[in-house]
Amino acid sequence: MISVDTVYQRVQAILNKENRGYMTPQEYNLLANQAQLEVFEQYFYDLNQFNRSGEITNEYANIVNNIKEKINLFRTTSSITKANSVFTLPSNLYRLGTVYSSNYEVESIDQNDFLHINASKLTKPDSKKPVYIRNGNSITVYPDTITSVSCSFIKKPVEAKWNYVNVSNVAKYDSSSSTNFEIHESDETTIVYKVLSYAGLVIKQADISQVAEQKDTLKTQKEKS
Repeated sequence: MISVDTVYQRVQAILNKENRGYMTPQEYNLLANQAQLEVFEQYFYDLNQFNRSGEITNEYANIVNNIKEKINLFRTTSSITKANSVFTLPSNLYRLGTVYSSNYEVESIDQNDFLHINASKLTKPDSKKPVYIRNGNSITVYPDTITSVSCSFIKKPVEAKWNYVNVSNVAKYDSSSSTNFEIHESDETTIVYKVLSYAGLVIKQADISQVAEQKDTLKTQKEKS
């Protein structure tokens, strides 16, 4: 977890160093969450890339394991109950993992496959070999006698929020009502660069964005080389 205040102070310090401008807390919160989501989604692209290139066996330099460690921060499970013939998936779901019922895995199939397997007594779904069809943010499970299932999934990161109280017309950080970044601590520098890059556009200082993007790119290249 990364302190939302630490990132805020670093970004503001860089912007103010040469009197480049001021970013409001509202602007910061918007840019911070855009940056967090961008870093979060990159985990999955990186995992796919390094899985193809092969793992490094060193305990601490195994990039695949390091990325999995970051993703595992968002791995969770949830029980869901049927309503109106369907199971509504968790609202914070990013990627669905395994669906299971009474210790049996519920297999994902498409509508056409279901029509074929349901037509035969040998392949027709039952409580020991259930199946589900996903439609948007809900799933339909067969046989329809199943009323409760559980699922593992990757959740979306909660929105970071730098909140404050007004003290003599100065915004003073309020930790009790703020929310930190959920992404891995190792990505703190990346978050700073990305927020700074967006901030440069907001305050119309293109050179700030360019420098931040260059530093972020260089950091990424070093990590992947």
